[in-house]
Amino acid sequence: MITVDETVMRGILDAYPYEIVFVDRTHTVRYLNRTARRRYGDVVKIGNSLFNCHNERTRPKIEAFLARADAGEDEMFETYNTQTGEREFFVPVRGEDGTVIGYFERHEKPWTAENAAEPVGDYWKKK
Repeated sequence: MITVDETVMRGILDAYPYEIVFVDRTHTVRYLNRTARRRYGDVVKIGNSLFNCHNERTRPKIEAFLARADAGEDEMFETYNTQTGEREFFVPVRGEDGTVIGYFERHEKPWTAENAAEPVGDYWKKK
């Protein structure tokens, strides 16, 4: 049996080609995977408020998503970003008891017939 420790989890999350910026219930950034660190650079920092990179106008929207998550919803469609062509989703993260301990935003790479076979990681390297 394999025991999954923090090192293994970091390796898995760093292998994931989409960015993951995990934020706790106080809206404090707690984790960035390798793709997020590459994409956001110094704009998003662990220990800082999410609202250092998102403006305060997004707070009511995020709080509404958290309320929906607390009511039992899982991943929720957030928006279609017309600048990047990405669909964005709000993803609640639950603790062992099922309560929402934080969240991250999942961005989907825009797919076209021309780039359908392109690995996601290669797409993000060009961004």
